[in-house]
Amino acid sequence: MANQSRRDFMRHSLLGLAALPLGIGVLSKTAFAQDLPRLDPESPDAQALNYVESASDASDHPAYEEGETCANCMFFQPDTEGCQLFPNNSVEPGGWCQSWTERAG
Repeated sequence: MANQSRRDFMRHSLLGLAALPLGIGVLSKTAFAQDLPRLDPESPDAQALNYVESASDASDHPAYEEGETCANCMFFQPDTEGCQLFPNNSVEPGGWCQSWTERAG
């Protein structure tokens, strides 16, 4: 009986240790989310989606419509000024890119 308990303890301990890096990764990503560097409009990622820091600069783009900004896009994350399309950067709330999609509700 004692061997069974020892085996269970070891199994649970190893599973807990294996899950630890995942938990730390989730917590650290959340903790540092507000420290995202601002997206450079000249970067290849930004240029691929025609990102501009001021939506009015996109007025000549065929996909742009008046009133579209990062701040009212479904991909924008207001708490960090992050964007799901540019996960390693924050974006200007008044910016725009061609993947703009209206935020629901």
